Parts: sequence; C-alpha cells; structure tokens
Amino acid sequence: VLGSRGLGDVYKRQRILITGGSGFIGSALIRYIINQTQDSVINIDKLTYAANQSALKEVENNPRYAFEQVDICDLKAIESIFEKYQPDVVMHLAAESHVDRSITGAADFIQTNIVGTYTLLEVAKNYWYTLDEAKKSAFRFHHISTDEVYGDLSFSEPAFTEHSPYHPSSPYSASKAASDHLVHAWHRTYGLPVIITNSSNNYGAYQHAEKLIPLMISNAIEGKSLPIYGDGQQIRDWLFVEDHVQALYLVLTKGRVGENYNIGGNCEKTNLEVVKTICQLLEELALNKPNHIKYYEDLMTFVKDRPGHDVRYSLDCSKIHAELGWQPQITFEQGLRQTVKWYLENNR
Repeated sequence: VLGSRGLGDVYKRQRILITGGSGFIGSALIRYIINQTQDSVINIDKLTYAANQSALKEVENNPRYAFEQVDICDLKAIESIFEKYQPDVVMHLAAESHVDRSITGAADFIQTNIVGTYTLLEVAKNYWYTLDEAKKSAFRFHHISTDEVYGDLSFSEPAFTEHSPYHPSSPYSASKAASDHLVHAWHRTYGLPVIITNSSNNYGAYQHAEKLIPLMISNAIEGKSLPIYGDGQQIRDWLFVEDHVQALYLVLTKGRVGENYNIGGNCEKTNLEVVKTICQLLEELALNKPNHIKYYEDLMTFVKDRPGHDVRYSLDCSKIHAELGWQPQITFEQGLRQTVKWYLENNR
C-alpha cells in the first residue's frame, strides 16, 4: 500500500480518483493515465477476488500513483480519502461484474453497485460543494457502466443508442442500471457534474479467468473442456480494453456534463465464433498442445444455457465519434491475437 507517498507538488495536471483501479479495466486505465499523461492517480480498491495487483506493477512505484485499500460502501473511509487527496475528478469503475455470480448471489451486486455508488455520490457531492468556483466547474464524476443495462436485442434490431430505454435482464445489469439512475439523479437534483459511459464487452491482458475469452484460452492451454452456453449463437460486441480506456479518458476530459456516451468495438461476434477463433489462434501460436487432443476445437462442449441469457448486444457509437472523434483502433483479429499471446506467456 503506497498511501499518500509521493503525492503533492509533482502534479502538472489533475488528480484522478479511480475506484476499482485494481480490476481489469481499472488497471488498464491507470497504466494508460500514468504512462500517457501527466495526471496523478489515487486508486481505491477493496481487493476482492477479481482484483489483480500484478496488473499495476509497472506503475506502483511511480510518484504520481497512490493506492488505498478501501470498500466504496464505507462512508467514513471514502470521506477521509477525499479529504486526504483532494481529487479534481472521479472515475468510478468499482463494481461486481460477473453475470453468473449475480444469478447465484445477488447480494454483493446490490451492495457494491448500488449502495457503493450512492456512497460515492454523497461524498463527492458534499466535497464538490466545498470547492472554489474554478475547481467546482472543473470537477467531474465519471461513472463507468455497461451496455447490459439496455437489455438485449433480436438478431435484426438496430443497435442501442444513448436514448434506448433501460431493460436489464440479470441481477448484475439491474444493479448497474440502478447505479446509472442514481448518478443521473445526483446531477439533476444536486447539480453534481456527472458523465456516464456504457461500454460493450471488453477483452485483453489481465482479465479475470471467469470471463469468456480468458476462460477459453486458459482451459484450452490446459486441455480442459471449453463450455459454451446453449447453441453459442448469442452475440456480443467486442472492445479491446486499451481502446476503451483511451475513450474513457477522452470522455472525462472532453465530454459534456450530464451526458451518456456509448463505447463499443463495432465488432459483433457470436460466442461460438469467438471460441473458434481462439482455437484457431492457439493452433498457430501454442507450441505445446495437450497430448489427448488433436485440435483445440475438440475441447468445445455445449452446456445448458444460463437463466435469462441475453441474445444480442450492439452499441451505436456515432455520438462519441461525432462529438469527440473517437473510434476503436484495434481490430478484433489484432486484439485477440495480442490477448492469446499474452495468456500463453503469462498463464499461471
């Protein structure tokens, strides 16, 4: 734990408080900010099972980085963090995020995603009230959310826009939808300057092995079965995590207060397509195939579909492109190849 070590006069730009910065997307965001900007980061993370401190090894000794192990539901602890570090902006990523876990145990999702967001909003609002006019005007509460709040689409329906109604399917997406509504309410009622982003499925290095892509890669490497829900025809829009974090920073610094921005990869794939592409890449890249299989695709198994499984997600990202000039730079083929290589080199 670095605490406040090194924080102070070194800042040329803004102090960014990031919640959930030891998670998959949060750690990628912190690496980007420390390596590509002059901003400083205060990472607060509870360090649940999904955290990965090794994802921050390259920045943990940087004088512009500090870490505090804190639960975002702990009001007093969050108040003391704001008082200690005096952040210029907040990027709120801390969340329980695995749909399967939300189905078997929703309580943690309600607590972290709803109560935790409420706690942060209250502390941020009270802190924001104390700022001078210049800092008050520059302050942002950027809430990072998901496309799953919109529910799902049929195979032929047009993509979700920022004006699509919320229709969440799982306890996870319902808890994220609730947190989005809280953020909007704190803007409307109290004037807190907020921005919300809703992203599609992320993938890349350091993702927890419970998620589809790292699970399939690690299982295949170890010669285990590759479980695919139902017929594998569910469609997701895939976004390389490094594209996502660049979009997040752009929205934080250039986005309009009170607005939502969709961030997607413009890359719809069925789950079956994704798994088959992983298998094909492993045929090319993995030198030590398990002895008991001829082809990696032989490991694919179809299992009973999960309850309430969404059919298709698709995001219309024309707003962020038109307003901020952002679009994904890494194709799915490039990103997945990089990801497979990384897991082959770092499989534990």
